[in-house]
Order: sequence, then structure tokens, then C-alpha cells
Amino acid sequence: MFNGLSAFPLTPMDGESVDLNALDKLVNRAAQAGVDSLGVLGSTGNYAYLSRDERREVLEVAVEASNGVPVLAGIGAVRTRDVLMLAGDAQAAGASALLLAPVSYQRLSDAEVFGLFQTVAAQSDLPVVVYENPGTTGFTFSAALHSEIAKLPGIASIKIPPPATGDVASTVSRLKAGLPDQTSVGISGDWIAAEALLAGCNVWYSVIAGVLPHQARTLADHALAGRREAAMRASADLEPLWSLFRTYGSLRVVAALAEDLGVVPSSTLPLPLRGLDAEGRNKVADAIRECGLEA
Repeated sequence: MFNGLSAFPLTPMDGESVDLNALDKLVNRAAQAGVDSLGVLGSTGNYAYLSRDERREVLEVAVEASNGVPVLAGIGAVRTRDVLMLAGDAQAAGASALLLAPVSYQRLSDAEVFGLFQTVAAQSDLPVVVYENPGTTGFTFSAALHSEIAKLPGIASIKIPPPATGDVASTVSRLKAGLPDQTSVGISGDWIAAEALLAGCNVWYSVIAGVLPHQARTLADHALAGRREAAMRASADLEPLWSLFRTYGSLRVVAALAEDLGVVPSSTLPLPLRGLDAEGRNKVADAIRECGLEA
């Protein structure tokens, strides 16, 4: 489950409640398309906006709808106590692994982040994916910190964002050189997924796969098989969407995409989050036409 294609579905909302029926359909749709795992309650799943009970319900529905595809459960929270409770809930719901970002209000030190992962890895029976998302957490991992955390028993994979330098191949190479052989490296930032997989990443932790799993599956298969030209072409076919991801962020764009394609009902984001404005929605509609997309 720490190789291949991992789809990160939205957690659709119906007013102030999670739309569990829409979630069931999203998860099942991705599972039927042949994704290798499902990243439920990731950033695209808006875990930080949900209560403990809501998160438990989401996982129970997702595990049932996954048809045996492994579910990676997001358990990020501000307090370690709460992270551990969420880890227990995830295991009870049938999740196969944990997805942990160092969520904070006060900025965390390297020692505090290491201590968080050390505690969770020691107290949970499930493998852990280290979730680096500085755009939401404000914390950037050094290669040295990744290396130290990866040596902890139970750490299975490192999920990295697009490198600030833009040099994907060098970033992946340097990171992997400091990790145990069994630790997989996964890329987020869908617009560089093809390049990163071709450079040696083991898994694509994919936002777009939650809505367009077949297109993401095609891209991942080409890249993982080393078919560079086909992989880059598959990525280029989605460049109108990647351009919007870079401009507006992936969450709001993929929410609009899912709504426009009829994959989920409207109003998919929890308040105070709001979807794209009229100009942004028009651009998503244009991208759908340019990419020739349909649900």
C-alpha cells in the first residue's frame, strides 16, 4: 500500500454534516478504478475541520466502501493525546495505516516533531506515513529529520511536497539516500507526479485520483514502468488543471471539479472554507473542456 497510486478523496459536506453517501460513492469509485490505497482524511479530506466522531464515521464508511483497498487514515491534531485517540479510532475502524502531519498552533521544533512520531509509532500497531505539508502546517522537514524519523520502528513512508528548488530528481535522490531501504517515498503536488515517479518516488499521493482515478491510474502506470514519454504526455493532458492547482491550491479546484462533473453534490467544503469565486469556477469549466473530461 506504500507503492503505486494512492487516491485522496474529498470529504463532501451537506451543510454542517458530512455527506456520508457522497463519500461512499467517491471512495468506491476510486477503489473500482484500481488505486493501490486510499488516503482518507488527508488535507483534501479536510480532517482538521472535523470532530472526532465525524472522523470516525468517515473512516468507517470509507473502509466499508473500499472493497479491500487499504485505507490510510489521517490522524493529525494539535495535541499528542488527541493524535493517539484518533490512531486508536482508525485502527478500530479497520484502517490499514496512519497518515500523520505535525499539526500545531505554536510553531514546532524538530525535537518536538520527532517526539510526536516517536510516540505514535511506539503506541500504535499500524504503520505510519510521515505527512509533510508545509503549506498547511507551517513546518518544513529537513532531510536529516526525515532520516531520523524513518529509523523509528513503524514508519513506512515519507510523503513529500513539490521541492522548493524545483529540482525533483535531486531532491528525491538525496532524500532516499538517507532513508532505510524499506521506507517508501511518495510525492504530492500532482503537477510534478510524473517527473517524481520517474525519478524514483515509489508512490503518488494524489489529489486528482480522488475525482479522476482512471486518468491518474494511467499516468502512474506509465511513470512507474519508466515510460517517460507516455507519462509526461499523460501529465501534459491535465496541464489546464495543474495550472489551476498552482494558482488556487488543489483543494478548492478539485472540489469545483468534482461538483462540475457531478461526482459530488454542491457545497463540498466545510465553513469557513469557501469554494472558488465565479471567475475561478469559469476557469475550472474551461479546463474540463480543454482536457475533454467526463465523470
